[in-house]
Amino acid sequence: MKLDSIRLKNRDLSWLAFNHRVLQEAADPTVPLYERIKFLAIWSSNLDEFFRVRVASLRALQRLKKKTRKKLELEPEKLLKRLLKTVWLQQEEFGAVFRNRIKKELAKQGIFLLREHELNPSQRQHARVYFRDKLRALLSPVFLSSDKQPPFLHNRVLSLVVRLRRKSAEPKKEAEQYAFVEIPSTLVPRFFSLPTDHDHHYIMFLDDLLRLCLDELFPQHDVLGEYAIKLTRDAELEIGDEFSGDLLEKVKKALKKRGEGVPSRFLYDAEMPRKMVMFLQRHFQLADDDLVSGNRYHNFNDLFVLPNPRSPSRVSESGQAKYPGLTYEPMPQISYEEFAAGKIFDRVRGGDVLMHYPYHSYDCVTNFLREAADDASVCSIKITLYRAARNSKVVEQLLRAANQGKEVTVFVEVKARFDEESNIFWAEELEKAGARVLYSLPNLKVHAKMCLVERSEADGKRLDAKRLDAKHLYAYFSTGNFNENAALLYTDFGLFTHDERLTTEAEKVFRILCRERRKGNFDHLLVAPFTLRERIENLIERETKNARKGKEAFIIAKMNSLEDTDIIGKLYEASQAGVKVRLIVRGICCLIPGVKGMSENIEVISIVDRFLEHARVFVFHDNGDEKYFLSSADWMHRNLDRRIEVAFPVYDKEIQKHLRAILDLQLRDTVKARIIDKKLENKIRTKK
Repeated sequence: MKLDSIRLKNRDLSWLAFNHRVLQEAADPTVPLYERIKFLAIWSSNLDEFFRVRVASLRALQRLKKKTRKKLELEPEKLLKRLLKTVWLQQEEFGAVFRNRIKKELAKQGIFLLREHELNPSQRQHARVYFRDKLRALLSPVFLSSDKQPPFLHNRVLSLVVRLRRKSAEPKKEAEQYAFVEIPSTLVPRFFSLPTDHDHHYIMFLDDLLRLCLDELFPQHDVLGEYAIKLTRDAELEIGDEFSGDLLEKVKKALKKRGEGVPSRFLYDAEMPRKMVMFLQRHFQLADDDLVSGNRYHNFNDLFVLPNPRSPSRVSESGQAKYPGLTYEPMPQISYEEFAAGKIFDRVRGGDVLMHYPYHSYDCVTNFLREAADDASVCSIKITLYRAARNSKVVEQLLRAANQGKEVTVFVEVKARFDEESNIFWAEELEKAGARVLYSLPNLKVHAKMCLVERSEADGKRLDAKRLDAKHLYAYFSTGNFNENAALLYTDFGLFTHDERLTTEAEKVFRILCRERRKGNFDHLLVAPFTLRERIENLIERETKNARKGKEAFIIAKMNSLEDTDIIGKLYEASQAGVKVRLIVRGICCLIPGVKGMSENIEVISIVDRFLEHARVFVFHDNGDEKYFLSSADWMHRNLDRRIEVAFPVYDKEIQKHLRAILDLQLRDTVKARIIDKKLENKIRTKK
């Protein structure tokens, strides 16, 4: 089915609707206060990335020749206008939530965010001492002038632009001067805690502390006004031809220039005089579309580290939390005894094991790798790394295995956006330990999450060093990265298996990654860009055919994003045939559900809650022989055609029942489930 814009929701508008769902959580009074503050930080961080990636991409389209732009399916100028209007409305809502709800709720807890003019004499003195002792040496103010080279605006770095006049000058005879000061929030904390008073806690933004002390920074001038600015730059790496030369070196070189990307958003305080805005636009050579009016503060992602003097870690004399309810209660994780006592291979040989993070402890993965490193019968370990943790326990165990003489092969994706440097670091550490490290494939990202362990066994028992027999493979597939920190925040599934149908095909995938073969035949795994799209489309078509024959037919799918037009067209056809389609889509959803004659049998909800819903689960009725798949791939063009992805079937009937119970629970949700519709209003579903 060829789709047009009438039957598709724009992906960028849909993404902004997702970010609005994040903002809704910040406004929800049933969410603990400091968790709401974190949602504000997530909203801000998400929006920064949106401008660095999506808006920057649209700006690049604007720079194409007019004749070339006419060939595009979208008009960048019109879309940008709609996006910026939507962003502005969300910024206004964000400001209202922060000022009228969050700050007031903090005050009720005896926590006060103070501006510079709200400090009492003692607090002002305390702040000035901090300025002189810690800040002054970090500041390098620059006077701005049309005949001088402007300072370089670093990506996402906070700055103040100050209006000044010499103290000896006559106001009507001498023009104002402008000065530029970077706020050193990358060197010192963004928030400054003032002395406590009768169990009242006082905090101020570093920005406001600097505002308070501008008279010391500019002693020869009167300060007439000060306004925050921030420039966001294009995050795309300019790699060029990925097929020739050393791709790793190209990535390293491009990383050095990322901070020099073209502007995608110049955020400025809405209180700034128009004359000053125009001067800055000329001085920094900014386009009209770069200018975005904001509020007094920028970089609200720093709210992640807002001090919490009422931390639940503080306890009363009775041993109970002294200030309960400001954060989520700690959630005890489930641990598998077999995965902690050196019995992992025995357990997996007995049947598949499904983990559901963060409800299950991620120790199962690091213990699996540790046992593989220490087991004399293990010959090799192969793994894909897309985003590893900063202090990665996963890499620690891979290093351990390599140092103990195991054959360790690690495929590292060095084009994983914003994790390139971390991935290169770990790759080089692994190489030093003797591991075989493979890097990105040209024009493809490797997004699959897989680990394969080869072990020599006979009759299902370990052998001594003199008796080596058949090769046995143990695999771990996951919907999420090998990242123990993310596993505390993201919901994902991981499957440990000894099933030869899956392990032998996992070995084929690794042979492709090792450049030993260009493609493979897969009967069980669904592997992009080879078979994943075709198999998913065939499964949808099978439901469509069954529905047309009057048979029961349904599809349940949970994912992060649904954007691929061919898949959406197949779902529309299925709906028109009578297939019941129920979707849980956390983020982008270009499909429009509930339209008569097109998608009336399709229902879409989105869930944003305590954890980031990251798992992908696909279920097809298949005339009663239900098919279950877990995957690292969303139904997006990039995942299906431009990445190495794996969707892995779940054959164990008990695990299938468990997955279905989880899906049914979410599909019945009337607390956090938002209805996705054409208007993108994000209404909470109150009844099912």
